Amino acid sequence: MRFPEFLRTTVMVSAASASLLVVLTVAGSNGNGDTLLVPLAAVWWVVAALSGIWIGRGRSTTRQIATVLASARTQPSLPELNPARTVLNRLWPILIVTIGAGAIAFAYPQVSAIAAGFAVIWALAWRHQGSAVTAIEERDGARFYVEHTSPLQPIKLVRTPGFRTNMMEDFRAARAQRPSGAAGRHA
Repeated sequence: MRFPEFLRTTVMVSAASASLLVVLTVAGSNGNGDTLLVPLAAVWWVVAALSGIWIGRGRSTTRQIATVLASARTQPSLPELNPARTVLNRLWPILIVTIGAGAIAFAYPQVSAIAAGFAVIWALAWRHQGSAVTAIEERDGARFYVEHTSPLQPIKLVRTPGFRTNMMEDFRAARAQRPSGAAGRHA
């Protein structure tokens, strides 16, 4: 699985987890007759959303992702691709937290409310990382794939040759070919 797609999938899975946990929190608090939990949880979710937006405000990769990209092993051919196995292998903690918090949501809806807030933070904080890695791939003419490793080991990447884009060079060449007096005139 390509690394930018994995990052986008992580954001979507985190957002789905947050949505499910919010619904279970509301249902659990209504079942318990707790009228204070949902307003307090809503405040936590807004704080979590603002925190996630603040953390993820940059358009460049985080230091951790830059380190993983820099340590990618170069390989001339594509690695074995199995997106479902990769997602399950790498995102199992989100799955476990979602199932665990959801399972006790009707007895303890506070747990699912708190877990939903952290899933919101995660989704919003990582929302630009896939695009940042794609930009690096286009600039360097490489593709990064998630390597199959143990679920308990840190993520490892494989770097393969890709197609390098020369958008800035094409832009400069087109600008240089334009007659100097033609700039700013319309036909």
